[in-house]
Amino acid sequence: MNVKSCEKKEKSTCGLVVEITPEEFDAAIEQVYRQNRSKISVPGFRKGKAPRKIVENMYGKGVFYEDALENMLPAVVAFANKESDLKTVGNPVVDDVDIADDKTVTVTYTIGVYPEITIGEYKGIHAVRPVVEVTESDIDTEVEKERYKNARMETITDRPVIGGDTVNLDYRGTIDGVAFEGGTAENYELKIGSNSFIPGFEEKMQGMFTGEERDLDLTFPADYHAAELAGKDVVFHVKVNEIKSQVLPEVDDEFVKDVSEFDTVAEYRESLKKDLTMNREASAQTTFENNVMDKLVESVEGEIPDALIDQYIDNQISSMSSSLGQYGMTIEQYLQMMGATMDGFRANMRPNAEKNAKSMLALEKIVAMENFELTPEEIEEGYKELAENYGLELEDVKKQITEEMVSEDLKMRKANRLVMDSAVAEEPAPEEEKNVEPAAEETPEKPEE
Repeated sequence: MNVKSCEKKEKSTCGLVVEITPEEFDAAIEQVYRQNRSKISVPGFRKGKAPRKIVENMYGKGVFYEDALENMLPAVVAFANKESDLKTVGNPVVDDVDIADDKTVTVTYTIGVYPEITIGEYKGIHAVRPVVEVTESDIDTEVEKERYKNARMETITDRPVIGGDTVNLDYRGTIDGVAFEGGTAENYELKIGSNSFIPGFEEKMQGMFTGEERDLDLTFPADYHAAELAGKDVVFHVKVNEIKSQVLPEVDDEFVKDVSEFDTVAEYRESLKKDLTMNREASAQTTFENNVMDKLVESVEGEIPDALIDQYIDNQISSMSSSLGQYGMTIEQYLQMMGATMDGFRANMRPNAEKNAKSMLALEKIVAMENFELTPEEIEEGYKELAENYGLELEDVKKQITEEMVSEDLKMRKANRLVMDSAVAEEPAPEEEKNVEPAAEETPEKPEE
């Protein structure tokens, strides 16, 4: 093979012209012939026994050309990358193939290449970090959650239905005296105030006693999901079978002993405060680090190839497909259920994929600029961490993952840590603080090359 030309193009792509010798092409043709001859029938020969020249005479000399070229393309790209010192991304787009009479093949193709980027100052980035505060009201909220988790239901016999009660009822809905489908039920459990039924239903049940029956004159909303009922006047005949109320436990030392490892209310509240503070500190730090990475990404200058962004999207879809597969669902079924198309789905993922691509490129740039070095001990620890994370034996991990891959990952982590450790936290402006929500941590995921 011979690289005849290599020309950088716009959007971080490169156009290449590679010449394949007749001998190389003929070897590829021979390989295709051997792979397929068992399927080829030629009159006068047993199936799979016809010589290649006979097959070519019968079906045309180019019968194996397309498959041979397809098989050779990865080797062509690998050779051209090495010869031209290119770091490519994505699959090549073949622009032209010329096959001369002597079987010399000239392949012209375009492929994405890793871009040359510049970044701004990556040490001392200023970014917003949410202020962490835990108030007595926050602790009260957590206590109330625990009270509701430990509440018991008590049957009420001495008063009528009020908001918050759970009522066991029978109901039958009619329009112009005629019952309609889905409008009748017995022993239905309804929480008053849940807004489970059409407007007015739950409100008009308040004041009813156990055993009481009542007609509720109501109207279906004009935008009701069942078009045949939308805007219609309806009468629901209801009967209250039972009224139950949620009884919350008192917050005292006995309650605390039941729901926690502590003995007193004061100790319990102090533990809740510590837990809330720890969780909010972690969320605030994650938000801060995401904000720092956003600033770093904003400073990236250079054309990012579409192929690199597409790889991130492909990886995300592949991961999602694996997760859906555990529930017996395909990505196509998921999209159909969501009323989305694959093109639309990919378009929605693109902004985040571009951000991840830029994050990775920025960290790679920092690795190169800082010239990080790793000790054998650090690499060994990296292997041990992988073994622990994947539940594999250390030696098995070493067989599957090269030292270069481990080293590259550790250097990227060093770059990320350098950026984060040197970053400067700023408090949000008063009007911003209300809108700052903790975000999930986004670690740039490097696509497979």
